[in-house]
Amino acid sequence: MFTLNELLKATGGKLIRGASDSPIRGISIDSRTLKPQEAFIAIKGINFDGHDFIPEAINRGASCVIKNRQSKTKGALPVALLEVKDTLLALGDIARFQRRKFNLPVIAVTGSNGKTTAKEMIAEVLSVKFRVLKNPGTKNNQIGLPMTLLNLSAGYDMAVLEIGTNHFGEVDYLSRICLPNIGVITNIGPAHLEYLNDLKGVFREKCALLKNLKRPALAILNADDKLLKKELCRKTKGSIVLGFGTRQKSDFFASDIRSKAGRTEFLLRKKHRFALNTAGYHNIYNALIAIGIGRIFGLSYPGISASLSGFTFPEGRLNLKTINNLTFLDDTYNSNPFSLEQALSALAGLKPKGRKIFVMGDMFELGKDRELFHRRPAKIIAKACDVFIAAGKLSKLTAKALASGGFPAKNIFTCETASEARDILFKKISPRRNDIILVKGSRLMKMEEVLRT
Repeated sequence: MFTLNELLKATGGKLIRGASDSPIRGISIDSRTLKPQEAFIAIKGINFDGHDFIPEAINRGASCVIKNRQSKTKGALPVALLEVKDTLLALGDIARFQRRKFNLPVIAVTGSNGKTTAKEMIAEVLSVKFRVLKNPGTKNNQIGLPMTLLNLSAGYDMAVLEIGTNHFGEVDYLSRICLPNIGVITNIGPAHLEYLNDLKGVFREKCALLKNLKRPALAILNADDKLLKKELCRKTKGSIVLGFGTRQKSDFFASDIRSKAGRTEFLLRKKHRFALNTAGYHNIYNALIAIGIGRIFGLSYPGISASLSGFTFPEGRLNLKTINNLTFLDDTYNSNPFSLEQALSALAGLKPKGRKIFVMGDMFELGKDRELFHRRPAKIIAKACDVFIAAGKLSKLTAKALASGGFPAKNIFTCETASEARDILFKKISPRRNDIILVKGSRLMKMEEVLRT
């Protein structure tokens, strides 16, 4: 896959030991899964230091070790040794080097919500005709994206990559690694405000993607989003800009939207019918992205429609599930004010014969306005559900706001954790077959515990 000399060229590091023409069969950052003749990059994280596992990596057959200059090792290592200023940055440098080896389209997706679903939909549509590399799951950070790119080979026709962020500069850094030709921004919402400050900060961070597009450069933006709409009007320098949304001025627009029994249908440009296995209206936007990219690469509307109608949504993202004869709307992957509103809209659109029960966990990384963001949705919640369970200190503020607004106190329950919320649900509320239960909260709340059988 590489030679030692290529790793030197990619990282600008210093070769301490080893022949520059030595073959390197791959890159590993985990000594437990390292394969013989791979290079081991000793990444230093918050909870671990890869330098502590160098001996184990060598025992498993590493042919090369890449370490930080300042980190000391005991004695001379019996393998090739490359020293760099920062091993995490070196990983990105090697991934960029690998990306540049191949002249193929790279599609990068970022945004406050819907990144993973949009990425998966795009890959699903394109996979009918092309061999597509994509991030596994949500591996979209400074480790996950580079490790995905290191799998790029002549066996692929294109790559679809998700770019995540929660600090300024991360989208810029990751897009300079993957050098995308097509940049997608799903939306701009109040997520990671603890670090990105406000919506303008989120907008600035996400739009860094557009500055790093590689020719032929194409930007695909949400025309219904107030901030991105301005970017559409501005037109990104050196790029073709397309919009998607529900307005006819968009290049790809949806109309005649219908939702029934957990399935959503819409017309594209008033003539092409599409159907999705989801109760979430917002997934129409993700579908429009996939349709637009599918058309750019020559796929037919009927073919794209067939791909999307059978699409399985990623786990924990508004999945309708039946567990022990009970119906759950599982949106446990994560939460922020924007995605919470979307989930409540989906719940409001469902018409069960029984009650609508909402189990809500805290939303994190919302900065100084976190309490306001938890009080604000009370009115929407009151209209969307019959019973409310709050899990966490911040969600208790939502419960308090609900009670102040006249929501029946007997139907409001509060607790600290997802496990306690599960006990309340099954021991106090006793859901029945005709009820539907929405479960949602930030990742750290582990709201999937509520669905545990």
